[in-house]
Amino acid sequence: MNIPTICRYCGGKVELADAREIYGDAVVRLGLEGEKIYLCRTCNARVGCHKGTTRPLGNVANEVLRLKRRETHEIFDAFWRRKNLSRTQAYLWLAKQMHLPEDQAHIGSFEMDDCQRVIDLCRRFENKKIRKAA
Repeated sequence: MNIPTICRYCGGKVELADAREIYGDAVVRLGLEGEKIYLCRTCNARVGCHKGTTRPLGNVANEVLRLKRRETHEIFDAFWRRKNLSRTQAYLWLAKQMHLPEDQAHIGSFEMDDCQRVIDLCRRFENKKIRKAA
């Protein structure tokens, strides 16, 4: 994932910031103490980083897209757990279903329509057997 420097929404500067700037004292409860995020201070678009790094989890997202990604993760994570898949198996399955290379099958880089496709796939395969790939 590329380090964001220019906001794709407003063209503002994206900066590395401490998660505390967004979450305040809740960083402790959320397990984000000392963690970093990339933030556009102009429009509040942002993306978190992999734990303990400055490597972005995806691309910068506005509030609407962040909420959609959160919803998608909730549905997808519950789906693969019910199917007794590992996280790796689940993402391999998702990549295959979406006709994406494995390294591009990440909800953190999906747009609204991609997120909806994941939700729809989970619903469609809810009562179907899934062959474990890995």
